[in-house]
Amino acid sequence: MALFSPTELRTLLRRPLTDAECALAHDLTEDAFVGEVGERLADPPQRGVKAVAVMVAARILTNPQGLRSEQAGGMLQSYADSETGVVLSEDERRRLRRAVGLSTGASSVSIAPTEYGAPVTVWRPL
Repeated sequence: MALFSPTELRTLLRRPLTDAECALAHDLTEDAFVGEVGERLADPPQRGVKAVAVMVAARILTNPQGLRSEQAGGMLQSYADSETGVVLSEDERRRLRRAVGLSTGASSVSIAPTEYGAPVTVWRPL
């Protein structure tokens, strides 16, 4: 499945990339997406998926360690996450889930059997 083309990634980053770098960024992005939304990711991808995918891939290539902040004096570095690999931000996760038709908020599910009919009470003033 092609989430984006190498040309699109090169254009966004405005720098030359090898085919291997593009392929690795694509594969890591696809793995993260499938891990998040599973089989809901269609081929070709739904509208809105490419925008998230190319931004995630660009981040993979520009900040592979997930560095969040750095300080020169005292050499202090902080990282976005203690996990290794590609971690989607909350915004990326929300946008991806919306693009594939998953709800992003709270919802309720009825677990009552289909033959169960809720009792109906009609209230009338006396």
